[in-house]
This record gives sequence, C-alpha cells and structure tokens, in this order.
Amino acid sequence: MPPSAPPLRPDEERTWAVLGHLLPLATSFLAPLIIWLVFKGRGPYLEDQAKESLNFQLTLLIAYVVGGITSILGVGLIILAVAGIAQLLFAILAAVAVSRYEWYRYPMSLRLVS
Repeated sequence: MPPSAPPLRPDEERTWAVLGHLLPLATSFLAPLIIWLVFKGRGPYLEDQAKESLNFQLTLLIAYVVGGITSILGVGLIILAVAGIAQLLFAILAAVAVSRYEWYRYPMSLRLVS
C-alpha cells in the first residue's frame, strides 16, 4: 500500500467491516487482523470495526484454549460450546449491525488491541 493511499468510500468501509465480522467464522483472528493492518488509516469506521472484531476473536481464542485445557475435567466442554455459540451468534449480529453502518460493540470482549 503506498503511503498516501486514498481513503475508502463509505460503501467500501461497510463491505470490509461486514467481512471483518463474518470471515472469522472460518479464519479466527486472522481476517480481522489482516483487514486492520491493510486498511489502517484509510477509514475510521473500518479501522474501529476491524479492531473490535479482532479483540473479540482474541477473547474467543483465550476461551477456546481454556476450554481445551479444562476439557479433561468436563467443564471445558461447556466452555467450548458456549464460545462456539457466542462466536456464531455475535458474528451474525455484528454483520447485520455494520451492514446498516452502525458502530458495533461485542459484549464480554477484552480490549487487547486499541
């Protein structure tokens, strides 16, 4: 990306924001991380939503690791199930919200990237 890349149009920001919330269903934290790094500084809405999705995916990654480790005790299976349902449900809610150009915030998300 050249240093003076033009800002994204609002429809482009919205499209990439929707993808930033839906692609993690297949790629975990990689899609929002790449979107945030590639488009950083080209639109405040997309940058915010990519970071929001990235933070939620990192929170889920922590939950999956804890669930995997504690699955030996049985309680981990519950953690894994809740994390999986939350990932699907909140990704859909986020995608619907950003398709209307609303600023979405995930509940129960650690703010690791700011």
